[in-house]
Amino acid sequence: MTRKLIILFFALLPLTISAQFNVDHLIVNGRSALYFEDYVLSVQYFNRAITYKPFLYESWFYRGMARFYLNDFESAESDCTEAIRLNPYIADIYELRGLCRIRQDKFSEAIYDYDMAIKYNPDGKNYWFNRALCHVSLKNYKQAHEELDSIIRRWSGFTRAYAIQAEVYMLERDTAKAIACLDNSIDKDPYNADSWTTKAQISMARQQWGDAERQLSKAVHLSPGMVNVYLNRALVRIKLNNLRGAISDYDAAIDLDRNNFFAHYNRGLLRIKSGDFNRAAEDFDYVLRSEPDHLPAIYNRARILNQLRLYKAAVVDYSKVLNRIPDFKECLLLRASCYLHLGLKRQATKDELHASRIKGNDNLDIVGVDLSNIRKKSDNDISKYGMLVVSDEQIIEHEYESGYKGKSQNLQMQEKPMPMFHLSFLPYENVPTLEQLGGKFVEEFNSKQIGTRKVMLTCNPHPLTAQETKSMLDYVDSLSVSIYNSHKVEESVNLLLLRAIGRTIIQDLESAVADLTTCLNIDSSAVLAYWQRAVCLAMQSQFNSSQGIDAGYKTMQALRDMDSAIELMPEVSYLYYDRANIYYIRNDFRSAIEDYSRAIRLNPNLAEAYYNRGLTRILNGDRNLGIADLQKAGDLGLYSAYGVISRRK
Repeated sequence: MTRKLIILFFALLPLTISAQFNVDHLIVNGRSALYFEDYVLSVQYFNRAITYKPFLYESWFYRGMARFYLNDFESAESDCTEAIRLNPYIADIYELRGLCRIRQDKFSEAIYDYDMAIKYNPDGKNYWFNRALCHVSLKNYKQAHEELDSIIRRWSGFTRAYAIQAEVYMLERDTAKAIACLDNSIDKDPYNADSWTTKAQISMARQQWGDAERQLSKAVHLSPGMVNVYLNRALVRIKLNNLRGAISDYDAAIDLDRNNFFAHYNRGLLRIKSGDFNRAAEDFDYVLRSEPDHLPAIYNRARILNQLRLYKAAVVDYSKVLNRIPDFKECLLLRASCYLHLGLKRQATKDELHASRIKGNDNLDIVGVDLSNIRKKSDNDISKYGMLVVSDEQIIEHEYESGYKGKSQNLQMQEKPMPMFHLSFLPYENVPTLEQLGGKFVEEFNSKQIGTRKVMLTCNPHPLTAQETKSMLDYVDSLSVSIYNSHKVEESVNLLLLRAIGRTIIQDLESAVADLTTCLNIDSSAVLAYWQRAVCLAMQSQFNSSQGIDAGYKTMQALRDMDSAIELMPEVSYLYYDRANIYYIRNDFRSAIEDYSRAIRLNPNLAEAYYNRGLTRILNGDRNLGIADLQKAGDLGLYSAYGVISRRK
């Protein structure tokens, strides 16, 4: 007992100096949260670091990075500006500010940032390339050619430069030079999505629809996060009468850009064509939320509501159109029909009389769609309401060269394994087959009714919101107070475990490991502490590797802890799954497959184990077995597995 009290005393000693904030520790936690894509939490850590030491440029820079990932480009730009004021000699800060400015269409200002980045790092190929793209966006084609020529001379193997050079030639309507550049690019690197996208544009201009679809499919396979590639392939598939494939492409575009006007409008038309009026109405609702005065969209929705026999709502939309175009004969007659269904004969007669005085075609094709023609977005001729709509100018979406990825890139489906199961206060909301996770050990701990939150297992937790971040930080602080005031060893140990769980959630991994080590020094059979510490050490290992730090020792520590947990709880499938993940981190795929298989034998419905074993088998050369595992994971409810399968076929 005396030994346990001494251990607790030294564990609690930091509480007596808690006012002395360790800013370096805050910065490490913030960077860890960045790595694990917990951006709101990351901002909170850098806010604290800036409060205590506002003269450190790193805190401003990394907070700017977190805000960039949150698509708060204006605030991110401001943070980068302050970081540059504090240290104007770091090329990476200019690069990040340049990207923030690009996202705000401030291309001239971004060019200045890349000028400065090149000044301090002339070998930064990304800086040269992104500056060229800014010139393309500004239609400074001469400067773009000069920039790209310089890049090609200096980095002849950088094939994206050839593709953009071809794009500039296309914009200048020099198709012959564009094709020559593209052929050169594809010969050097057939895995460059830009080359296939630009080549598809030429095929589309020549109405070579089959070639265009194949080229766009190549681009989708190589770079699945480009919205406009899906939009273009959808148009091509419509030309090939593959309406189901076109709808699938519009679905993908909306997954990447939820409020995309063109995807919703055109998908709405296709749904009308297939008789799916309810979901077509949803698409036009989206369109009108972003552009409430768009007449063709209002008119399409009115006709859909008419088909759905929602006559009152249809009358409202018809009336909006007629307020702008009072002599629109077709609309008058359709509104008259709705009035009759509503029993409003006087209003119906008035519309019919008005329509009879207007010359025009009385033959109404209810909810007609014209998929053979395309109109520009600015063309609001109401007679073209059923035509597919495209941008007024050809939209060419660029992936800027950078280590920083924006929202659309983050949304790309990445073939990475599902993370480890671990203790948390946050539920696993996406669990495909819900069951009691963790078994008797977690239940026994919860039965002690320590703290105000229930412990549960989670996997792939969602990033914390601002409110959740504040709540969790406050809860960890309250546990620190409870630990300090506790006079019972067992109670203190349990509170330390809870605090370690909270610290795991807020990415304070070093402190979490310290708490768990204290628990295990007092009770070497604390299985939940072994489990959680193994997870924290594995996470630290991944973060350290991303920073170029040797992580082998922490990985070995994580394995030893997981071995101890398995020895104490050999019947828990999640432990074998987690140990397999550690083997995966070490590239020991054979051992990983064995442990995933053990987890599946103990729990045949563990979709995450099938998913990870599938990826591991593919990496290990067993493609067919890997695809079969991914199919099983999808069947069990882990639907992202189907996306991996489609890209592997």
